[in-house]
Amino acid sequence: MCSHQSLTQQAHDAIVCCLQPGDWALDATAGNGRDTLFLARQVGPSGHVWAFDVQSEALKVTEQRLRGAGCAETVSLIQASHDRMLEYLPAATLGQIKAIQFNLGYRPGGDKRLITRPQTTLPALTAACRLLHPEGLLSLLVYRGHPGGMEEYQAILAWLDGAGLGIKQINICAQQAPVLFLLRHSSPH
Repeated sequence: MCSHQSLTQQAHDAIVCCLQPGDWALDATAGNGRDTLFLARQVGPSGHVWAFDVQSEALKVTEQRLRGAGCAETVSLIQASHDRMLEYLPAATLGQIKAIQFNLGYRPGGDKRLITRPQTTLPALTAACRLLHPEGLLSLLVYRGHPGGMEEYQAILAWLDGAGLGIKQINICAQQAPVLFLLRHSSPH
C-alpha cells in the first residue's frame, strides 16, 4: 500500500489506538528522542517507557527533549543495543508492553556510519515479540536507502516470513524509500 502521509505519523497514529495512560512502551532505537517523547506522552505519568540506544549522544539528546517536555520521569534511558532488551527490562514486562517502536537506519544528524544491522535487529525483534502484549502493536520503520539498509530490509523480510505475526506494510512507493511494518500477534496468547 502506498502512502503520502509521513510514515512516522502513520506509526504514531496506529500506536495511539492501542496505547493508554498507565501502559508500558518501548523505543528500541531512541535516536533523537522523538518517538520516545511521543510514547511518554501517550503513557503519561502513570505509565513507563524504556528507550534503548548504543550512542551516548543519542541518549543525551533524548533526555534533553524529555526534560524540556516534562516527561523525563516516566522514561528509563538505556545505553545498550536493542538486542539486549530482555536483559534490561523487568521480568514483569514479558507479554505486557503495549507499544514497541523500531526506527532503523542511522540517527539523523549523527554519524551515518553507525547503523542498525541485521545481527542485532533480528534478535531484538524476536525479543520484542516476547515483550509485546497480546493486544499490543510493534511498529517497525525500515530505511532502505543508506549503505546496509537494503540488506537489513531483506533480512527483516525473511524474519517476518516465519514470525507468525499479523503484518500490515506501508511504504511510499519508491524502491529505496522507507517501509513501515505494523505488527501484531496473530492470535491471543
